[in-house]
Formats: sequence, structure tokens, C-alpha cells
Amino acid sequence: MLLHQAFVRSAKRYSGKLAIIDRTLGRRVTYGKALIGTLILARKFRAYDPGFLGIMLPNSAGSILAILATLMSGRTPVMINYATGAAGNCEFAQKKCAFRTIITSRALCEKIGCPPVEGMVFLEDIMAGIGPVDKVRAALKAHLPTEQLLTRIHRGSEDETLVILFTSGSEKEPKAVQLTHRNITANYEGITKAFTFAPEDIFLANLPYFHVFGQTANLWVPLIVGTTLVTYANPLDFKTICDVVREEKVTMMAGTPTFFWGYLRNGKPGDFDSVRILLTGADKCPDGLRDGFLTKHNKVLLEAYGATETSPAITMNTVEQNRPGSVGRPIQGMEVRVENYETGESCAAGEIGKILVKGDSVMKGYFDDFEQTSLSIRHGWYDTGDMGYVDADGYLWHVGRLKRFLKIGGEMVSLIRVEDAIQKVISPDIECCVVEVPDALRGARIVATLTRQIDEKSVMKQLTAHLPPIAMPSRFVYLDEMPKMGSGKIDFRAITETVRDIVQHR
Repeated sequence: MLLHQAFVRSAKRYSGKLAIIDRTLGRRVTYGKALIGTLILARKFRAYDPGFLGIMLPNSAGSILAILATLMSGRTPVMINYATGAAGNCEFAQKKCAFRTIITSRALCEKIGCPPVEGMVFLEDIMAGIGPVDKVRAALKAHLPTEQLLTRIHRGSEDETLVILFTSGSEKEPKAVQLTHRNITANYEGITKAFTFAPEDIFLANLPYFHVFGQTANLWVPLIVGTTLVTYANPLDFKTICDVVREEKVTMMAGTPTFFWGYLRNGKPGDFDSVRILLTGADKCPDGLRDGFLTKHNKVLLEAYGATETSPAITMNTVEQNRPGSVGRPIQGMEVRVENYETGESCAAGEIGKILVKGDSVMKGYFDDFEQTSLSIRHGWYDTGDMGYVDADGYLWHVGRLKRFLKIGGEMVSLIRVEDAIQKVISPDIECCVVEVPDALRGARIVATLTRQIDEKSVMKQLTAHLPPIAMPSRFVYLDEMPKMGSGKIDFRAITETVRDIVQHR
């Protein structure tokens, strides 16, 4: 399935139905109008160099139409993170993928303080240049029979790159992930088998499109099904989002634990009454967050697991099959294998090892990085870099990144386990991140980073019931706020650098 063509089919089928409710700009766009707008932009985008086209736009009707138009024009969108270091991210993407033009917004650049970058084209200027002839030409084309219209836009193959997304860079320099139409289609099919969606559903679309979770859960799945998307540009505007969910009667929400913590703290009873599926991923879901939604809103928070390289869903808990604490069972079309990180042998049920996955959702590869692609995908199996185990019933339990395990005194210690133990004995509104600090004697020691002062002696005493002596934190460091990526994930690299600097100079 070619996804921009799948959108055309949805637009023709549901022409008069609301496609996008843009709560940032106060616009409501039907599928028919979205198709016309996309055809207009596609014609404009053909003036730019073939190949890659950068997209740096917040979630809105404009960003959705720009992504679709890029594909219809035969170009490939390269999604650029504007949450932090936007100008640097633009230049990094241009250099990595060898392209020039970036479609962005003057209003966005002014709001985030992004200086001009060579090659930037502002969507406001493109829109201002659209005249009556453009509109009439696009409207006539949109009214063609579906099959005839599909011959007038880019066709291509399922193995063409659909989008370039950059990994978070939370641990090292971002990699450019190539996801094909086949990759996202396979993930779409697996997700829609796990959950029943209908055109009557209303999706909250506030996860940024430069992140794979947003691309699949907040763009392609709802567009292909023919649902209504409610876009909002700032996922951190928690109070407003709770209002939007209540007012627009949203039925489907996806987000990271960071975002859901914000909704839990800012939402009022009744805000989520219309929501039938709340799906969290990208980071481990704390028990306190899951319990909080059940207590305050009588809603079950379902946890899923995925990666940029897998389009993203690998496993999911569903309404019918939910094992809290696990990340669920593999979606249709995905195989999961857990192997011993030293011997490479398959692990037995309950035995912790490296998580490998296989299926059509696994990426084409990292752009212009054959070496890293070869290291990550072997014999069709993608090495997630994560550790976990599969229980006797086939549920996967994620226990952390391999890089977030330390060898202390000959034993492997999971920093995620230490974080979980600390979260159990501190207030749920305190964020916690555990990092490694080099130690001349032991090789490494554990430092717990918190966002609020605690009674350290009391906490350490309570931790003895949850952790062995070797896994106890050696000290606590306090930050006013945890650095985060634009996707809402904890920025481990930034926190580690900050904590190491603090420890070394105190």
C-alpha cells in the first residue's frame, strides 16, 4: 500500500467528513478540502529539487497537508526536530541527507527563536502565493474518479522510502532511519488488528510528526482508517490538551509517560470520559501513573513497546489482553526473540536477554550508513539494544537498554530497576533518572537524579527492601527539571553529562 494513495482513497470515500480539527489555528478541514489543499501544495513542491524535502512544522492541518503533498510530488519528507536546537537540526539533516529545501513556518521560527537557515521556505509565503487558478485546477483534479486521480500523482513502489526520521540522540548522534511504505503499512495492519478503529473515532494528534510514534499513531493510522484528527501543536500544554480532549470528545490518545503525567496532574474528573483507548509508549510506564489514571479517571493506561527502526510498534497490551507491567504481546507480523547477550543463545521463558525483532515493519536501514545498518540488522533480525524477557504466556517485559546496565563487582545491575525501586518509595510527582558515574575503584557508581529534595536517609533505608547492596545509589543529585527530547523521552545523555559534571566538581 502506498500511503499517500491510501489517503486519496480515504478522502474520496469520506469527502464531506471532518478530517482535521486544528485546535492551534482554529480550523476545521474536511477530507475533501484536505485533498484539494494537498494537490495544490504538491504542484508547488514540484518546483523544488527532486529527492528529499525537509519538513519542520508543528502538528497542524498545514503539517499534515505538507507531508502528504511532499509524497504526492514524488519527494521524500525528512522530518526535522524543532523542539531543541532547531537550526542545528536543520543543518545536520541537510548535510546528512544532502538536500537543501526545508518547508517550515515563519510563526514557528519566531516562537522558538530559530534563526534563518539557508534553504528554508516558509509555508505562509507558499499559501500567500496560491491564486484562484491553483484552487480551480486542484478542485477539478480532486473530482476525478479515484483510480484516474491516482494516476495523476506520484505512484512508486511499496519499498520506496516513505519518510526519514532521526533517532532521538538521547545516547549519541542521531541516525537517519529510512521507513518505507511497506514498513508503515505492516505496522498499521498490526495495530489495527490489535485495536478496532472506525471512521467515527476521533484521534488526538499532538505527538510531534518528527517522532515515529506521532507519524504512525497520529498521522497514518487515523488517515487511512478515515477518522478525524484533532491536532494541537504543543503536547506540553497539558491543561489545554485536557480541555481539547473533553470538548472534542476524543476517543483515542497515544503518548509518552511524560505527557500522560502532565494530563493526570492537570486533568479533571470527566475530561477523559469519551476516550476508549489510552496508549503509552517510548518510555517505561511507572506503576504510579497507571494507578493514577485508574483511580482518578477510571481509565486503563495500556503500555506498548516499539522503536523508530520498527515503525514503531513491536508489542502491545490491548483492551482484551492486558498484563500491567509488561509491554504486551507482539503485534501481527512481528516476531520477538530474546537471546543471551553473551552467548547469543535463545533465552528460556523468564530469562533476561537482548530483544531482537523481525518483520515487515523493520526499517530499510540507516541512510548512508551501511556499517551501522549491518551491525543493527543481522539475518533479518533487528537488535533493539534493549533487554527484557518473555513470560510463559508470551508477554514481553522490558527491563531497560543494554547500555543502561552496569557491571559492578562482576554483576549486571539494571539502572531501570533502580529507578523503579526509587519511584516506589518517593512521591509520584517527583521524576527520577538514574545514571552511571565513573569510579576509580569500582569502575562505576550509581547516582540518582531527582526533581525535588527528599529525605535521603529514609529513602535509602526503604530501598534496602527492594535492591541488593550493589545496586544502591551512592548519592542523590537534584535538578529543577529533567532534560527531555522533543518526543517527551528523558534525555539520558544530557542528564548523564550534567550529573557527571556536578559530581566531579563537588
